Amino acid sequence: MNKVISLVNSDRTLVRWSTVIISLLLGAAIWEAVGMSFNQAFMAPLIGNEEHPGTLPRLYVYFFDDEEYLLSLVQSIQLFSTGFVLALLVAIPMGIVMARLITLRIALENYILALYVTPMIALIPFILSILGFDFWPKVLVVFLFAFFPILYNTLEGARSVKPELIEVARSFRSSELAIWRDILIPYTLPYALTGIRQASGRALVGMVAAEFFLSTSGLGEELITASRNFDMAGVLATILVITGLGITFMRIAQAVEKKYSAWRGVDR
Repeated sequence: MNKVISLVNSDRTLVRWSTVIISLLLGAAIWEAVGMSFNQAFMAPLIGNEEHPGTLPRLYVYFFDDEEYLLSLVQSIQLFSTGFVLALLVAIPMGIVMARLITLRIALENYILALYVTPMIALIPFILSILGFDFWPKVLVVFLFAFFPILYNTLEGARSVKPELIEVARSFRSSELAIWRDILIPYTLPYALTGIRQASGRALVGMVAAEFFLSTSGLGEELITASRNFDMAGVLATILVITGLGITFMRIAQAVEKKYSAWRGVDR
């Protein structure tokens, strides 16, 4: 029986990966055909030739023969990491505190809702006028993009903790710290990880927006420079890098979420 299940799973995996590979090859062929058909100022092929510079050759040059581009990539990763980590450190404890303190939640939820539905890009001019063009204003933009998905999912997770668990802990004279350590944080973690996965994509958008609208730097500066020079190969290569970063962050978050999601299933 186990051998049959193993064979079925291996066949499904083979079909899945075959579909993915065929889809990618088909997309690459369409990209190459469209890129070769358009003027190089408007579209670049995937591979190309001397007349039509390709995106992948430009990507190779960026990574293996352009130290300034690698520096821009490092700057963008630093910006993303700083804003995202700060959002984690603030949103997760705040979500649990708001779930525990009903009065605080009632007092803050309207403000948080108003900020959550506000397009964060609309706040960039305000941040610019108050804080300027330095690194930390851009960190604040990334922070705002990532903060609210983590906060809301953490809050919902903490609110869904069964009251019986808290009552049992109190009956054994557990301290508030022990309740947080043994009940709230483990129970809320899968929900928080869902918020982290959602926030990773939003934070990447915030990173590019901050580099566009505040002081141009990092990959945002590379995009602006390439577009001003009508270098579509450079534009598309940088977009591929940003897309690769987004996929990497999302996959890491999904892997961690999958690892701990069993806790939520068991509790339910």
